[in-house]
Amino acid sequence: MSGPAMFSRYEFMIAWRYLRARRSEGGVSVMTWISLIGIALGVMALIATLAVRAGFRAEFVDTVLGANAHSTVYMVPQRIENDLTDEVYVVAGRIQDYDGMAQKVADLPGVTRAAAVVRGQVMASAHDKSNVAEVYGIGKADLEAMPRIVDPATLRGDVAQFGPGIAIGAGIARELSVSVGDKIRLIAPEGARTAFGTTPRVNSYEIGFIFNSGRYDVDRTRIYMPLDEAQSYFNREGVADEIEVFVDDPEQVADWTLPLLRTVGEGAQVWTWRDASSSFLAALDMEDDVMFVILSVLVLIASMNITSGLVMLVKNKGRDIGILRTMGLTEGAVLRVFFLCGAFTGVLGTIIGVILGVMLALNVESIMAGLNALTDGGAWQPEVRGIYRLPAELRAWDIFRAVGLSLTLSFIVTIFPARRAARMNPVEALRYE
Repeated sequence: MSGPAMFSRYEFMIAWRYLRARRSEGGVSVMTWISLIGIALGVMALIATLAVRAGFRAEFVDTVLGANAHSTVYMVPQRIENDLTDEVYVVAGRIQDYDGMAQKVADLPGVTRAAAVVRGQVMASAHDKSNVAEVYGIGKADLEAMPRIVDPATLRGDVAQFGPGIAIGAGIARELSVSVGDKIRLIAPEGARTAFGTTPRVNSYEIGFIFNSGRYDVDRTRIYMPLDEAQSYFNREGVADEIEVFVDDPEQVADWTLPLLRTVGEGAQVWTWRDASSSFLAALDMEDDVMFVILSVLVLIASMNITSGLVMLVKNKGRDIGILRTMGLTEGAVLRVFFLCGAFTGVLGTIIGVILGVMLALNVESIMAGLNALTDGGAWQPEVRGIYRLPAELRAWDIFRAVGLSLTLSFIVTIFPARRAARMNPVEALRYE
């Protein structure tokens, strides 16, 4: 005849009665509450932290991809030797047939768009204020395909005015105290060529619209200008500096590096958005792992309180254990009863922690807004973080990791005091009763 099944109903009943300690055994009840609260807070912190880290990375990547090319193709500088003077000149790499090259690149499988770009640095000034800026000469259709630059929710002005006017970042507009319709002066060191050498070129341009890309460094330094105007302004007539490439899977942008090099030919170089942000992305990944380990230790410390509570419970219930063993309960049944006592605490604390963690993650932006208001913007500084807000992104995998970690630790630390209770000699337990 087989014995009762494992984790039978009566085992759950006994475990639940032991958790509901009487007033005389208030120490056990207090330890149970401390364990439960500690696990709940640990799981809450773990879920909220993982959500914030995931949201920060997603926002960072979105701002990078929304305002920059996924890959950039450019030509390496050329060294030209003068046989008469033995002097060596370094000539910047230029792309001659940029329209044809952009079309060949755009025809590659997986490439969604390719655009020729002219780049140059200038000094922008207005109202006796000045700021260093980087000018991107680009076609209007290519500019309109950049979601973070032409986002209707954040831009000021009209994209249709790009052509007669230029587009500047919100940071530049703020520092120069200009708005849509105002004019700014751009001073380029490589300007007009004269008999006496190259003189700086100074032109005034009307502001067609002001964009907010979500990245502080882009908004503070970037200006967009029509491609033909940029070619004339920077003495790039008939050439482009680089080809910006956009692919359908930016996360796997490295897969297009070799095809791009083969398509463009000798002397070409490819620079991806991952190359530009590799150190920052690696730091984020390392920080995610470190934060998970640190918060896991906090959950472990909270779980250890379950051991303390169960040790006290086993000591208080020594007489009950002896009686149950003499009535026929096996060691396994006693072990499962006290295992369930600890498991109840771990499961309930984990459930509460998940609820609190999800609620905290969903309200991170409101909380940060309140902290910024209290600290006059000191809680989140865009010039330091690079982005303007701190979003949270709840991912099922992160919640699963937090729940799995909490339950695993809770179950493991429960086994040792439960085994002590199961191995208790019933004769010794009842000797002095």
